[in-house]
Amino acid sequence: MGLDIYAGTLTRYYSHNWKTVVQQWAEKNGYTFNRITPDGEPADDGEELSPAEVQAAVENWRDQILAAIAQPGQEPYAPWPEDNEKPYYTDKPDWDAFGAMLLVAACHTYGEPVPPTVEKNWDFGEHPLISRLASDEERVWSLFRGATWWLPLSDAFFFQAPLPTDDQAMIATLGGLRKELEKLNQLAWQADEDTILDWADTEGYPVDGTIGSDGQYSKADIPEHTQYDTQSLAKFAFSMFWRAMRFAEDQQVPILLDF
Repeated sequence: MGLDIYAGTLTRYYSHNWKTVVQQWAEKNGYTFNRITPDGEPADDGEELSPAEVQAAVENWRDQILAAIAQPGQEPYAPWPEDNEKPYYTDKPDWDAFGAMLLVAACHTYGEPVPPTVEKNWDFGEHPLISRLASDEERVWSLFRGATWWLPLSDAFFFQAPLPTDDQAMIATLGGLRKELEKLNQLAWQADEDTILDWADTEGYPVDGTIGSDGQYSKADIPEHTQYDTQSLAKFAFSMFWRAMRFAEDQQVPILLDF
C-alpha cells in the first residue's frame, strides 16, 4: 500500500471527488488508473452515497467530535466548513519517505547521527530510535503516535475516536502538527519556508525509469534502487506535510493520510 496525504473537506474525500497525484499523472498522460484494495478488489466498488448525503454525515460526525473534545468552561470549537467544492491539496510521500522523516526527527531528538541511507520498503516502526520516541512520555509527537488525521484546530492535542466510517483512528490537530513540523525543522535543518516548499520538487526518490517520446515506460540502463538517501527522502516528505499544513490552515480543512 502506498501513502498519500490529503488536505481538503471530508465531503470531497468521502465523495471520491478528488484524485491522487498518480491518478492526475495517469490522466494527463493518457493512461488508465484503477485503485485496488489490499485484497485485490477494485476500490470504491460499494454503494455510493450522494455528495449531499456524505456532507450531512460528515457534518454530523464533525459536530459530535467537536462537542466531545470541548473543554469545560471554554467556548466550544467552531466547526470547519464542509462542502464538495472547496479546493484540496494532495501529494504522495509514500511510506519510505515518511519513515525517513521520522528517523531524522528521532536521531536529532536523541543526539544520534542520521544513517546516510534507508532500505527500500524498510519497516521504520521497528527502528530503535523511532520506537523510542514513539513511547517517550516526555516528548509526545502525534506523528509518532500513529495519528492519521489532523483537524483544523489551533490547540495542540490528540485523541482516539471513530472516523465517519466507524474505524478507530488517532486524530490530532493542525496546531499540534505545526508545532511538530517547526520543531523538526529547528532540530534538523533550520530551513526557511521557500526552501521547505521547494523540497517536494527537488528531493525524494531517484528515478527508476523514463517515459519515452512514444509514451512507453522504460527501465533500460537504470538500475533498480534498493537504498535511498535518508535526508533527501526526509526533506521530500517534510515538504509535503508542510505544504499540506499551510494549505489546511488557509482553507480551514482537515489533513488525513490515505493508504
